[in-house]
Amino acid sequence: MDRQDDATTTEPAPPSDWPALAKAFRAREVQDLGPLVRRVTARNAGMMTGPGTNSYLIGRHDVVVIDPGPADADHVQRIEAAARGPIRQILLTHRHPDHAPGAALLAERTGAPVRVFPRGPHGLRHPVGTPLADGERIETAEFRLQAIHTPGHAADHVCFLLENEGLLFAGDQVMEGATVVIAPPDGHMGQYLAALERLQTLDLVAIAPAHGRVLCEPQRLLAAIVTHRRQREAKVLAALQRAGHGTPETLVAEVYADTPAFLHLAARLSLQAHLIHLVESGQALFRDGTWHALTAV
Repeated sequence: MDRQDDATTTEPAPPSDWPALAKAFRAREVQDLGPLVRRVTARNAGMMTGPGTNSYLIGRHDVVVIDPGPADADHVQRIEAAARGPIRQILLTHRHPDHAPGAALLAERTGAPVRVFPRGPHGLRHPVGTPLADGERIETAEFRLQAIHTPGHAADHVCFLLENEGLLFAGDQVMEGATVVIAPPDGHMGQYLAALERLQTLDLVAIAPAHGRVLCEPQRLLAAIVTHRRQREAKVLAALQRAGHGTPETLVAEVYADTPAFLHLAARLSLQAHLIHLVESGQALFRDGTWHALTAV
């Protein structure tokens, strides 16, 4: 994206008060998150989407949209109406159905290109969009946005760092008040943990997730997620060692005893991802559709 000419160049925006903005979450309203960012939340609230998918608009002159959400014409119209300038690019954190289908509608209305990471499920190329590169910077006179490939939740998952603010648009890498489902084969626990550890090396001030409010104390939060995942994996290994062998279906009640039973179907997916990670780390074996512990308790 080209820089604007001097006639439209603005002074740098002042830093945002993220703790105050974190408290103000109104899913049915267009909300300003500081001078450069607007949030429009899709009306697709549910068990897996929380209050709905957050679409973010960055910029006051040339606008970039992150995650236009589901194929909902009303939501796409709200995004277009909220833009303070022409929409120049549409970025996807990943192509799950609550994040990506609205991109085609928004591109049709605005002519903006859709930008995505080129590898999708099972290593296939994403079927639409102009490829994003890991580390690529999208720059205007107002802001600089860096793409960071963070596979794990999805093979094509990307976070975007608004370098001016230290604000990370995290997609489904981080969620408010819940852990992210890692569903193989597109999801991969080892890659997810590595991506979290990569994000811990960044100079972050706040996180803007795809679902829920702005999250402060990002380094503490990322460290807590890594710790939680490793503790959960230790539970998986201990349960597998006690039983000698098992599957997500036979292990889920014990491993996720602290989780309501109605969530166990989704928990099985992450449990399978942990089992695969244990095989990759040499602590378990997969044979004849069953995982086996390599050591006893």
